[in-house]
Amino acid sequence: MDVYFFDCDKTLYDYDFHKRLPRLAQLGGVSQYRLASTWWAGGFERAAEIGEYATSEEYLEAFADVTGATLTLEQWQEARKAAMTPIPGSIAALHEAATLGTVSLLSNNPIPFKDSLPVLTPEIVDVLQDNDLVSAVLGARKPERRIYTRALGRFGVRPEDAILFDDSAANVEGARAAGMHAHRLTKREDGTFDTEAMVAAIHAFAERDR
Repeated sequence: MDVYFFDCDKTLYDYDFHKRLPRLAQLGGVSQYRLASTWWAGGFERAAEIGEYATSEEYLEAFADVTGATLTLEQWQEARKAAMTPIPGSIAALHEAATLGTVSLLSNNPIPFKDSLPVLTPEIVDVLQDNDLVSAVLGARKPERRIYTRALGRFGVRPEDAILFDDSAANVEGARAAGMHAHRLTKREDGTFDTEAMVAAIHAFAERDR
């Protein structure tokens, strides 16, 4: 069995934190500076991404305690979705990969993100079929080696039979160091993503010598 792992932010969906932060501040009734200087600069989001908060409720309670901004999950989703734009070529590539093997997310994100995928990523949830691995569940973030080995273990697949698609050079190198194949999605000078190279990498992986 071949497994095609896809990062989410800046790989399947373009992501702009500078669109998310103002919306969070507006919905939460606190300043952008307070949110950024407490939750993000304080390392709480990173902790959430490695499983510090086991449920969306715990995450939102901690967020309120740290920042003073009380949010519902629906408001968190609204702000998160405001920062996300589908990359059509990448979405199509994931669907194409699904005809060749098993596809899965492998994303550095907290539990509310996983719980919100039907709202945030309606273009891909059906094809993923619950293969929605996030770092909060795996207890490690890319590019740590253990996130790759744990993801591989979920599918019972050898490293050489899996490939990661990611925008981060460090994450790609981490996957390769774990024995996986990997391809880095890059942006052209005109701001478009080189999804054609992603599709070529999908087919090269599918047609490799065993």
